[in-house]
Amino acid sequence: MTESQPAPPTTARHGYQVDVVWTGNTGQGTSSYRSYERTHEVRADGKDAIDASADPVFLGDADRYNPEELLVASLSQCHMLWFLHLAADSGVVVTGYHDQARGILAENPDGTGQFEAVELSPVVTVSDRASVDVAEALHARAHELCYIAKAVNFPVRCTPTTRIAN
Repeated sequence: MTESQPAPPTTARHGYQVDVVWTGNTGQGTSSYRSYERTHEVRADGKDAIDASADPVFLGDADRYNPEELLVASLSQCHMLWFLHLAADSGVVVTGYHDQARGILAENPDGTGQFEAVELSPVVTVSDRASVDVAEALHARAHELCYIAKAVNFPVRCTPTTRIAN
């Protein structure tokens, strides 16, 4: 590198750590497929634990979050946070955001599976009519920027609705 060349950009790296602790030993361990519960906790320092389990179709506890729900939630959260950032930068005043995100998991005959797609359906409320077109356009950019959507190997679609505050 010569004095006239700029220094190459550095890539920032961020680490994330969670503890996943199985709480479902009923006293028999995993002596059979039905001898244990799928309950577990997702923990991170300084935060409340998330009570989790498998999906009930896989013998899990319906009262707890399952990994599939948390994956869909992560995609929805990432999109929302990028969208809000872009809206603030663009002068779009968002006063409400509600996403009813859905994912489809295909289970194979051998018990394995994979997500086929996730559909984000955010309903965004903006402060004025002049912001509607800009707000709707920001969803595409939010999708491009979402770290999690970029990391999955299935389609993440977004069908937003924009409303105007009263």
